[in-house]
Amino acid sequence: MSTSPLSSLESVLGQMRAISASATGQPQRSSSAAEDSGGFAAELSRSLQRLSATQNHAYQQAQAFEAGAPDIALNDVMIDLQKANIAFQASVQVRNRLVAAYQEIASMPV
Repeated sequence: MSTSPLSSLESVLGQMRAISASATGQPQRSSSAAEDSGGFAAELSRSLQRLSATQNHAYQQAQAFEAGAPDIALNDVMIDLQKANIAFQASVQVRNRLVAAYQEIASMPV
């Protein structure tokens, strides 16, 4: 039963990768490539960096629209803000799963 939280965590991380890849237009990488390039901590760090970049891009686009930039449409701004919001919510869910997994491991008898 200890592999259940781990497999669900991997599932959420996979979904987060897919959302991030679709938001940035990058092709999805295989899981073996992620393991070769630093493991879980490195992948988590990269995911947080992509989340930050997505949010920064959305907010910069919103500010440019508010300033009256002619080449930015309102629907593009709203879509980018929603993508950033969904990516943030997915990150919060991953964090919640990590905390729950940690608490489950910490409560196991030795």
